Amino acid sequence: MSEETWTEVDRYITGLLVPPDPVLEAALEASAQAGLPAINVAPNQGKLLMLLAQLHGARTILEIGTLGGYSTIWLARALPPGGRVLSLESVPKHAEVARENIARAGLAQTVEVRLGSALDTLPQLVAEGQGPFDLTFIDADKENTAEYFKWALKLSRPGSLIITDNVVRRGAVADAASTDARVQGMRRFFEAVAAEPRVSATAIQTVGSKGYDGLALARVTSG
Repeated sequence: MSEETWTEVDRYITGLLVPPDPVLEAALEASAQAGLPAINVAPNQGKLLMLLAQLHGARTILEIGTLGGYSTIWLARALPPGGRVLSLESVPKHAEVARENIARAGLAQTVEVRLGSALDTLPQLVAEGQGPFDLTFIDADKENTAEYFKWALKLSRPGSLIITDNVVRRGAVADAASTDARVQGMRRFFEAVAAEPRVSATAIQTVGSKGYDGLALARVTSG
């Protein structure tokens, strides 16, 4: 099986189950024109995030890593009236593009994009008494994912769901000798999750237009 086949299947699924959406397409186009990296989730993955948030009944969502706001829009659309998304982004240009995309989607009153390094912003959220969040989506720099998970846990409650993207790294996560800092970051993440008695977690491998990777889900079981 090849990445070409995976992409073809993604197109087939998306064509049937994820109808064209001018708002989301405009967000991708604006992000591309601004020179943002094309590392957003795929459309069918974005809809999966929305469905997971809806199934979970999330009213408050924390996103670590906004990029151009594509996944942010999917998550915000899952919320009931009065719900909110707080999204953290470290790159000013990314935050600017995301805010414009979110406003175009009519979600400016639902979503706050907070600028700053997440390793600085997350402790601030705790100090402010933010949370607990019903759902956290982690999709930022991979080297610090274990730390993001630990802070997400502090900002959660029993029953909260923590979703982490890009955890398989084309299979390299199983290679203890890898010299890739992103792979080692994900290995530290898995070790942190495995050592944490307050969560029940699993991960799945995925293939598609974004290549070979995976997704981890952790449900907070106790405070």
